[in-house]
Amino acid sequence: MATIRHHARIAAPPDEVWKAVADAGSISTWFPLIEESRAADGKRFCTLKGGGKLEEEIVTSDDDLRRFQYRITAGDIPVEFHLGTLDVLPDGDTSLVVYSTDVTPDAVAEQMDGVISQGLQGLKDHLEA
Repeated sequence: MATIRHHARIAAPPDEVWKAVADAGSISTWFPLIEESRAADGKRFCTLKGGGKLEEEIVTSDDDLRRFQYRITAGDIPVEFHLGTLDVLPDGDTSLVVYSTDVTPDAVAEQMDGVISQGLQGLKDHLEA
């Protein structure tokens, strides 16, 4: 299993960053690869730019820890296993966001690494705009 991890300091209070991360259905407002998104009944449905589809299970949405976890369960990304985790941590008056992903097969990690990095940058750009 491959692990990807990126982090970013975001010039916004942790509660504000968490509000954006925890609103599972609105990921398309900040994740550049995702064109449309919605969430219902513990699942998130995403349409990617180019028309690909993803179905994800929301595993954890913990307001106290500010931790969001999701798992790709179906769609156009060839994963056997996937678990994405976003942790929003206080960093003085700002926030540190750690975005990690465990994925198999390992070959998919190389492809996902850039996507995760872009997603985190998209969150930063969205909240600092």
